[in-house]
Amino acid sequence: MTRTTPPPSQEQSGANPGGVGCDEGGSGVHTITSQGGKATVRYGSGGVCLISAVPNQGFTASTTQSAPDTLTVTFAGDRHRSEITASTVPSDRASVRETSF
Repeated sequence: MTRTTPPPSQEQSGANPGGVGCDEGGSGVHTITSQGGKATVRYGSGGVCLISAVPNQGFTASTTQSAPDTLTVTFAGDRHRSEITASTVPSDRASVRETSF
């Protein structure tokens, strides 16, 4: 018996993977590192898309994207959180916020 599994939904696979507007234009693929892990994103003419989010040991990864032009990847550990925000507004850029508690 052969079973076909449907592809994961956007909620399961992360924020806008290979989404509309990410395949053309923009500055392409970039990897951003933080204490909690690294995120690889693609900047396209219509937004920013997640390629991968790889947490370091002791961290978990989560993503949020409320609009095509801004993506946030959060790596959370017991006593530290790293937040990477990639955006195409006003130009392709990324910022990293490190918080220890």
